[in-house]
Amino acid sequence: MLMRLKNLFTIKSKFEAFPVIYGLAVGAVERGFHYMQMYPGIAGKLMFAVCPIAVFMAGSRILDSIDADREVR
Repeated sequence: MLMRLKNLFTIKSKFEAFPVIYGLAVGAVERGFHYMQMYPGIAGKLMFAVCPIAVFMAGSRILDSIDADREVR
């Protein structure tokens, strides 16, 4: 039963990965807008820039893990 539940939350293909990455990106941009309101000026812009960079790193890791998992099988 736990294995079936685990399979629901496992990303198995790139088609499934792209909506997850998109959701992360939308959340990061929203967070960046909040940072720009909280920290006006260059500090807010730097914090805004860091948020999407984190999504790029996470997205590349997700896509690489799908390719690595495919090679193992």
